Amino acid sequence: MEQQPLLNEHNKTEYPPMHTCEHIVNRTMINLFGCGRAVSAHIERKKSKLDFSLPKAPTDEEIKLIEATVNNVISQHLPVTTEFITQKEAASRFDLQRLPEGASETVRIVKVGDYDECLCIGLHVSNTSEIKTFKIVSSDYKDGIFRMRFKLTEP
Repeated sequence: MEQQPLLNEHNKTEYPPMHTCEHIVNRTMINLFGCGRAVSAHIERKKSKLDFSLPKAPTDEEIKLIEATVNNVISQHLPVTTEFITQKEAASRFDLQRLPEGASETVRIVKVGDYDECLCIGLHVSNTSEIKTFKIVSSDYKDGIFRMRFKLTEP
């Protein structure tokens, strides 16, 4: 019987479709704007928000492109899988600065098909087909931070 790796306890219960969608949004922003992952996140069942450090505000067309790209990824029915590796192995692939102090030596990588992979201990769907339609409900830009608020809706 394979033994589960020892990980830090997780103190939050995410809504798996929204949390997995957050991963897709992060990768989409990296791909489209060359920025890092969100500098701040508030992910909830009904509505969520992400803040990204950007040199200028995205145009209305770029915001529509973000939405279309995320929905295209969701529609591909990608598997969402996990992998366990050591922090030492992870250091060459990921920014470990966000790991909490005293993080376990073993870390978990969550992969959304070949689209995204990141360190995460949260709850996720097993396939992007379990995520509804991504909709940006509002956004603003102030002092180098682009904030988007979004929800998941029926197609």
